[in-house]
Amino acid sequence: MNTITLPLANVHCMNCVGKIRSALAQLPDCQIIDINTKQITLSCNSPLKAIYQEIKSLGYQVGFNYQLPLSGLSCGRCVAKVENAFSQRDDIFSYTVTKQQADVTGALSEQTLIDLISSLGYQVVSEPTAHTLTFSLSGLSCGRCVAKLTDKFNEAGNIEIIELDKNHTKLLTTHSASDVIAMINDAGYHAFKDPNTVVPNALKENEETEPTLTVENSQSEAIKPTTNNVQQLLLSGMTCASCVASVEKAIKQVAGVESVNVNLAERTALVAGSPNIEQVIQAVKDAGYGAEVSEDEQTRRQRQQEQNTQTFKTHLRNACIALGLGVPMMAWGIFGGSMMIDSTISQLAWGFVGLITLLLLVTVGKDFYINSWKAFKHHRATMDTLVALGTGAAWLFSMLVVLKPDMFPTAARHVYFEATAMIIGLITLGHALEARARSQTSKALERLIDLQPQTAIVVENGIETERPLSDVKSEMILRLRPGAKVAVDGVVIEGNTYIDESMLTGEPLAVHKQTGDKVRAGTINQQGSLLFKAEHIGSDTMLARIIQLVRQAQSSKPALARLADTISSIFVPSVMIIAIVTAMVWYYFGPAPSSVYMLVAATTVLIIACPCALGLATPMSVTVGVGRAAELGILIRDAEAMQQAANIDTIVLDKTGTLTEGKPQVVSIHSYNNLSEDQLLQLTASLEQGSEHPLANAIIQSAKQKGLTLSPVSDFAATAGMGVSGIVNAQSVMLGNEKLMAKHNIEISQVQDDFDRIAAQGATPVYLAQNNQLIGIIGISDPLRSDSLSAVKRMQDMGLTVVMLTGDSYKTAQVIANKLGINDVVADVLPDGKAAQIKQLQQQGKRVAMVGDGINDAPALALAEVGIAMGSGTDVAIESAQFTLMRHSLHGVADALELSKATLRNMKENLFGAFIYNSLGIPVAAGVLYPLTGALLSPVIAGAAMALSSITVVTNANRLRLFKPSYQPQATEEK
Repeated sequence: MNTITLPLANVHCMNCVGKIRSALAQLPDCQIIDINTKQITLSCNSPLKAIYQEIKSLGYQVGFNYQLPLSGLSCGRCVAKVENAFSQRDDIFSYTVTKQQADVTGALSEQTLIDLISSLGYQVVSEPTAHTLTFSLSGLSCGRCVAKLTDKFNEAGNIEIIELDKNHTKLLTTHSASDVIAMINDAGYHAFKDPNTVVPNALKENEETEPTLTVENSQSEAIKPTTNNVQQLLLSGMTCASCVASVEKAIKQVAGVESVNVNLAERTALVAGSPNIEQVIQAVKDAGYGAEVSEDEQTRRQRQQEQNTQTFKTHLRNACIALGLGVPMMAWGIFGGSMMIDSTISQLAWGFVGLITLLLLVTVGKDFYINSWKAFKHHRATMDTLVALGTGAAWLFSMLVVLKPDMFPTAARHVYFEATAMIIGLITLGHALEARARSQTSKALERLIDLQPQTAIVVENGIETERPLSDVKSEMILRLRPGAKVAVDGVVIEGNTYIDESMLTGEPLAVHKQTGDKVRAGTINQQGSLLFKAEHIGSDTMLARIIQLVRQAQSSKPALARLADTISSIFVPSVMIIAIVTAMVWYYFGPAPSSVYMLVAATTVLIIACPCALGLATPMSVTVGVGRAAELGILIRDAEAMQQAANIDTIVLDKTGTLTEGKPQVVSIHSYNNLSEDQLLQLTASLEQGSEHPLANAIIQSAKQKGLTLSPVSDFAATAGMGVSGIVNAQSVMLGNEKLMAKHNIEISQVQDDFDRIAAQGATPVYLAQNNQLIGIIGISDPLRSDSLSAVKRMQDMGLTVVMLTGDSYKTAQVIANKLGINDVVADVLPDGKAAQIKQLQQQGKRVAMVGDGINDAPALALAEVGIAMGSGTDVAIESAQFTLMRHSLHGVADALELSKATLRNMKENLFGAFIYNSLGIPVAAGVLYPLTGALLSPVIAGAAMALSSITVVTNANRLRLFKPSYQPQATEEK
């Protein structure tokens, strides 16, 4: 007999002990040696699980409980493997296993349990430490998405949500970053780890810090798309949406891959994470496709052009060969030639044609059969599967008729070699035309790439030499001559000129540049000569990062694309089932010769149902739409944002820096004690030295223009949404709005008239108090942009409700709103109140776009269905937005919404065409019109229709390249 001591729980008194003693006395070969409220020692041969069940039935707990964090469990099969091992042990009483944790109660030691788990090939993470993880998110479009992800985290356990919105999440957890990313991916979204996240050493396995992708603008140093740790692959061998799903699945299975987006239109894959790229390429090859690394944009462009050119030439040559054989055969049948096997001579003649057709299949058509065989080996079906089955069935039937005509009724001895050749020829011709049209989809991106000059003029020791761009280093001095393109990002140190930045910003007016101004790679110098110092070179330039951002957006998928992918994943197998059912119906119920009708109907169904158009419908539109947006100076985070923007009905506009120039100026000063206006301004500017608010900058600049000397400030404090305070010249000074004055019981009613007069001019009045006494009011005006009125009118004409949201006083805000014709005004809003206003509009059923540029706009930008950041705004605002406008004009907002609507409409047109084509084509091919017409659709016509559908989708998507906003800025307009 074995002696064992086990802990007890929930045993509160000796009465409880007596119950346990009585229950165990009923078990054979079980003797209690000692028992109290804390533990039990017994000697027995009874199964330990039986003892556990007896004690548990009384409401008590027995045994050691361990909660062990696990690693290495990647799927349900891993969990089942661990559970199976636990179930076979008598010393494990109960257990709950997830991919992250094992909760086990039993009579074994913790080390024994750890050894058991290790023997299964998994690990127990020792002493898990809670740590903070921060992620950028994509794919979350609304509050429901946030709620869904919240539920996912709560289900996982050991996760405390610190922050969570549509774009970011901050978590306190014991899980590793890769585990959290897997949870987010399982929920249908994407996550990228913040590079500043600090992770304990125990959780750093297979995780690498990802550098942040930064795209600069005139005032901000960071436009951050999802991640910089993204590698691009050029793919080959893909033909339809089913191929996209197969490639994505293969890549996702490689260790270190966080997310992957495959673009059928461009035959590329963007892989995020830190995988071994050779393993990724091998995974794609193992799946039956080809892949190669795209090192940089220039290399990618060259290789892609080579691939497109080669593909076009190959397809065109093959199409000519196939049609060269198929057209004469079809003409023979159409113009009265016999295609029946009715004699030995016809057998020999058509047998010879059959051999030629076989040669055609193993040369021109070999890719269809090779790809379909690869797909079969990987248990999937693609477009090539349908073509191979259709053409192969037609050839085999025809060859069987030639070799064994007696097996068929006289009327069924018809050959279909011309159908095989024509189908191969027409589909290949369709691929050729599609490749030609597809090469036009990225013209906008190609033009951006063309902006990068290949050489630069370097100035060293007064000597100017032209060097390759690869030789240019940061801090070098470069010469910019009239008519030349700026080679790298830099800052002007000598000279002045006008530079055309339209290709980057969409702004038609040239921008004046002088000492201290920044210049951007790819922009064009119109006149004058500059010396500038290189700051950012190569892939760090604004142009290079814009190209990468556009590339990522072009490869992203909106909800419509995910719907198409879901349908495509089951489409091809469904078509094969339909073809089999069609064949059976015609064989058993069709007229004689039933075998002929069966072959024609089944082959036609297979050919006409190829999902090429379905797979191209959305990526083609996204690729062209995002590229056109870049030409207009609109940077888009992902395609999902475009779909959201197309359905917006309410625009919320921040006032300062959005409707206005963002360059406030002091316009009036009122003093209420013995201080002069200059003394009052000097005191105010001294206080504002500690502030970064735009109004503070206006006060400081005004003081500097007057040559006033500023005093040091101490104990400076800023109160969000109210103002600032501090000690200047040993005096307590406060500057702010009515809320700040009321908080400190400072009387302001006596100056109400002055306040109203300043506000009536559209300026912002701020109160100045010293030692809790009001001593002055300063009026600060931020002039409206010259195009704000026309932009607001344009948005209203689009049927949008325009709301102005500002922290300014209601009187000042109302003056600005009246000038712009805005009826809905929300003023006196604290920074955290802006997000609340957005939420309130959403609760009213509004679909809201928020436009802003300040740090205090970031929460509202993130909460809105669509956040639009002005390109001259702060880093945080830009990071929180889905759209970034590279030119500071509200017309860019309207342009973005119009283009989004046009892109979504184009996607729907493509999807509608693809769905209608297949919805109508398959029944017609199956023969539903036969009772009315007495004829079946020819497989040749089906092949032509299938090829035409793909060409139609590509051509329709390319129409977006011609998109023009309804408003075209004039060169005479003020910048």
